[in-house]
Amino acid sequence: MLHLFLLPLRLLVPPMPSASPLPVVVISCKVFQHLLEAHLPPETARATRFLDYGLHRVPRNLHKAVQEQVDSIQEPSLIVLGYGLCGNGLNGIRAGKHTLLVPRADDCIAILLGSYPAYQHEFFNHPATYYLTKGWLESGSHPLNEYREYTERYGQKRAAWVMDQQYHHYERLVLVAHNQDDLARYRPQAQEIAAYCARWGMRYEEILGTQEYVQRLVETALALEKAGEDFVVVPPGGEIRQERFMR
Repeated sequence: MLHLFLLPLRLLVPPMPSASPLPVVVISCKVFQHLLEAHLPPETARATRFLDYGLHRVPRNLHKAVQEQVDSIQEPSLIVLGYGLCGNGLNGIRAGKHTLLVPRADDCIAILLGSYPAYQHEFFNHPATYYLTKGWLESGSHPLNEYREYTERYGQKRAAWVMDQQYHHYERLVLVAHNQDDLARYRPQAQEIAAYCARWGMRYEEILGTQEYVQRLVETALALEKAGEDFVVVPPGGEIRQERFMR
């Protein structure tokens, strides 16, 4: 993970537009579907579109899919993006005639943990951490699956060398979930991955995140003038830029 330096707030957050009757459209990774549906008041969103988990594996594919969804919306709208910057996959997304609202987070981990300070706490106390989430597990994005894919492609010896180069510096493997049911459901798969990652000395832990970040995202969509430093607002004609996410 990259350590991003704090920039003056005036460079990061444009003046907040006043509340407007723009219809709300949600475009989000499926990992947040149950959270957004739980907090979004009925009939608030004109449309909700939840995209496949696996798009984050190739950032350019994520970029293309999100841009196509944004461009497909005909009426000027407030588009709530349920993503972080996600490997720069959202960098350069154009608002067009819409207003975009996106959490100011590097990826979904800060959102799942509940806040950027919670993410900072984990990052500074345990920087060498590899996170597992429901979405990443369901999309097959984890070290054990990578090893299997590399073995088929390169053979076992070469695959082991490639994996060592990628993961030998990690010290901790953490499953992040939002409720005990998800922890119980995904624990067996996470522990299987942890057993493989023990070759690098990774210890296995679990964290139960909170819904606070998603709740504030919904509250901000309903009152855009309340957007603070934890959100990026892109006006019509603008685009999402990586530097807006730097802290």
